[in-house]
Amino acid sequence: MTTSHTRTGGHGIRFAFGTLTVLPARVTRWDRDAARAGMLCAPLAGLLVGLAAAAAGGLLLLLGAGPLLAAVASVSVPALLTRGLHLDGLADTADGLGSGRPAEDALRIMKQSDIGPFGVITLVFVLLAQVAALHRLYAEGTAGWAYGMAAAAVSGTVARLALTLASRTAVPAARPEGLGAVVAGTVPAGPALAVTALVVAGCAGAGLVAGPGGAVRHALAAVVALGAAELLLRRCVRRFGGVTGDVFGAVAETAATAALVALTLG
Repeated sequence: MTTSHTRTGGHGIRFAFGTLTVLPARVTRWDRDAARAGMLCAPLAGLLVGLAAAAAGGLLLLLGAGPLLAAVASVSVPALLTRGLHLDGLADTADGLGSGRPAEDALRIMKQSDIGPFGVITLVFVLLAQVAALHRLYAEGTAGWAYGMAAAAVSGTVARLALTLASRTAVPAARPEGLGAVVAGTVPAGPALAVTALVVAGCAGAGLVAGPGGAVRHALAAVVALGAAELLLRRCVRRFGGVTGDVFGAVAETAATAALVALTLG
């Protein structure tokens, strides 16, 4: 039993890193069990992406580049480590939602390789919001480096936790093929809630860089981010009949942006 769980966990980690990052993790199993384990491990991949984003921003601050360039670096790293797939999914989902077409036509629009006006506008405002929020945090006095780096790590982790929750058993796939169909409905509610509690607690721990109040603020930011992602997820399920790979990307970027914006408040 232990050996079986260990093997499934190993496949899950490879699935998470192999599908959610550009890191050389070879996916050896492409089935529902591996997908379930992979989506439960998604926040781990997000933590690595977030730490890399934090390191890039912190390094530029150390070199004297200033908070704006540090913020740009911290936003750029997740895009590079995911080949821009989540941003592409966000743009495609915006085009599908904004088209006003029936579900089948909207899904066809989302599969097209070009990006329409709704997608472009959404990308511009989301990236501006992420850079502006991180700039605000990195510029926060002598401890700004710690606030900004903690926010980058929390944002990356919570974004992938939103994917875990989007994969729960109550959420159907909109298409019979693609990554969305492989992972949709694979994660039971119990394990999803357990991972959520663990990640929110970790976010609170990261917030201790700003004292006890910071711990509360970071935990609340994670909850707000997950709430924003859930609202988008429900809208997409109603609109498209389920989730797709593009919807997963949109959910992740929504959670990341909401977490950063929430951390600038108060």
